[in-house]
Amino acid sequence: MDQPIDGGATAVARAHSNIALVKYWGKRDAALNTPAVGSISVTLDALYTDTRVTFTPGLVADELWLAGCRIEATRISHVLDLVRGHAASMGLSVAGLNAIVTSTNNFPTGAGLASSASGFAALAVAASGAAGLTLADRELSILARHGSGSAARSIFGGFAEMHAGTAADGSDAYAEELLDRAGWPLAVVVAITEHGEKSINSTIGMNESKASSPFYQAWLDSADDDLNEMRSAIRDRDFARLGQLSEYNCLKLHALMLTTRPALIYWNAATVAAMHAVAGLRAQGVPAYFTIDAGPQVKVLCLPGDAAAVQRAMVLVPGVLEARISALGPAACRLE
Repeated sequence: MDQPIDGGATAVARAHSNIALVKYWGKRDAALNTPAVGSISVTLDALYTDTRVTFTPGLVADELWLAGCRIEATRISHVLDLVRGHAASMGLSVAGLNAIVTSTNNFPTGAGLASSASGFAALAVAASGAAGLTLADRELSILARHGSGSAARSIFGGFAEMHAGTAADGSDAYAEELLDRAGWPLAVVVAITEHGEKSINSTIGMNESKASSPFYQAWLDSADDDLNEMRSAIRDRDFARLGQLSEYNCLKLHALMLTTRPALIYWNAATVAAMHAVAGLRAQGVPAYFTIDAGPQVKVLCLPGDAAAVQRAMVLVPGVLEARISALGPAACRLE
């Protein structure tokens, strides 16, 4: 900690990316960033964001530095404003200060690997810590949600569920841990097919799907069934059921994207080839299942003992640039 002000002017946090097994797409309230449907995810140990927040006297505006480059700070300022408002209610002097935020990812940013999830979860933990606030996990999850809907889940390790909620103020739209990572150790092989940012931002894509896809209402109507089935698969430690439902929910989401006008086509040739390779692994007796978010990257769920074989299969797919093995990850935390 550096130069503490009412509990600390600076704090550093780490949060891990997550991948949704039952996915979130669409917003119930854009201003509050509440999701239209609930979601269930696993947190990834191998992909993470480190973020430092320093509230600085005399700074005229918030600054965001990502991987050494200064970028637009509007989204992080929204989260910081919530922190400053809370600090003001407690009489903490950071309430009137702008902040310098420096952040680094150990994986490609904006490429369909949930960097916004890990980034805003890390921001929520670091900013509240630097302000001298002590927030419960639910409060941190709600705070992170204001930056990115999926960030609410990255506050937690292992398996997490995000509740869509119904309250007008968004107070019941938060995530919670379903099962810690030790409760059911699984592995995920992340097949990266592009390092660049995806062509269409997820928020823009969600709005376009809501406005134009004939499948959007069916997506909303079927969400609870998928959530109930996934909770049951996790409770029973039924890997085949979990994997089959993950693939089904993933393909249902991409059907929604493909029927959006204009179509949201996030896949590339390597994405499709990797999907076929996963089916080939199953035909050879290796239980493995894919899921794909809004991007071209393929995440393969498998048992820890099969992870090396799955990785070997993925790196042989034409167009796959690298394949990382990840265990399930821990909750977001302060780094001292």
